[in-house]
Amino acid sequence: MPLSRRQLLQLTAAGAAGGGLSLLGLQQAPSAAAPSRSPDLRIGLISDLNSSYGSTTYIPQVSQGLQQLLTLQPALVVCAGDMVAGQKPGLSAAQLDAMWEGFARMVLQPVRQAGRPFLPAVGNHDGSPGFEADRAAVRRFWTPRRQALGLRFVDVGDFPFHYSAVQNDVFFLVWDASSGRIPASQLNWARQQLASPEARQARLRLVVGHLPLAGVSQGRDRAGEVLDQAAAVQNLLEQGRVQAYISGHQHAWFPARRGQLDLIQLGAMGSGPRRLLQGDIPPQQTYTTLDINWQNSSLVETTYAVASGQPVAWSRLPASLMGRSGPLSRNIQERSIRR
Repeated sequence: MPLSRRQLLQLTAAGAAGGGLSLLGLQQAPSAAAPSRSPDLRIGLISDLNSSYGSTTYIPQVSQGLQQLLTLQPALVVCAGDMVAGQKPGLSAAQLDAMWEGFARMVLQPVRQAGRPFLPAVGNHDGSPGFEADRAAVRRFWTPRRQALGLRFVDVGDFPFHYSAVQNDVFFLVWDASSGRIPASQLNWARQQLASPEARQARLRLVVGHLPLAGVSQGRDRAGEVLDQAAAVQNLLEQGRVQAYISGHQHAWFPARRGQLDLIQLGAMGSGPRRLLQGDIPPQQTYTTLDINWQNSSLVETTYAVASGQPVAWSRLPASLMGRSGPLSRNIQERSIRR
């Protein structure tokens, strides 16, 4: 629905420098066709938008991919982190704020102007532990905008580092996976949230964080690029009857299944896409949609290549990847929702 004047003022707060709102040419439809069946709910997923350290601008593919995604009319847009290009010692508060204002102009404002709620997760380049200036800039940017994001919060927690929300009968839990270790206190909080009445009554449960449970791309299958204690984290999510863990950071899309958990590992929409550990798919900017059909309790995952606007062929993905944590099996594109 359209934004109120108050919400627009909140979004443009903290010195937006007159960038203005842009629909990024939403009248132009992407060349890709959406999945043939009209879903009851479509969720848009993006990740890893940033350019080089300190950059306040984005490569053209970010605007192009966002335009394509918004034309598919998702009910909301989820970002799994790395919205700006921090994590560099010496960046001043003014430089950090300028990066976030660039993000507001190029990404957040177009999404909200299109009437779509925006659900962010913090990435390592946004506010990694140990980079206190970066984390302070995250708070300066997001705190005054929280009420203008179109989200129905269950627990604001330490927004935007960790929080929960319910949107369209989907329970979202966002945690701080901007480094390899999620604090024990936050894991306990997540366990409590997944046992809450709001989570139990939701028709679908999704968890969002930046670092994944397993490496899938060349150069990123190593300690520090994935979550520590992956087995324990997965067990927590499975016990909480979570359908999927949505992550970024690897800069390569691979839809996996491990145990009872879908691992939706998003590709980069910004700079530096990577190759999968195996297979012949070239590095490419991508975005993803989840189409949910409540009547038959199904979920369809589709990823689009920004360059063509076309879905990436599921059959081109390797049937499995072999990494340091063992084999990781490719998921099926349409699967049943876990209850």
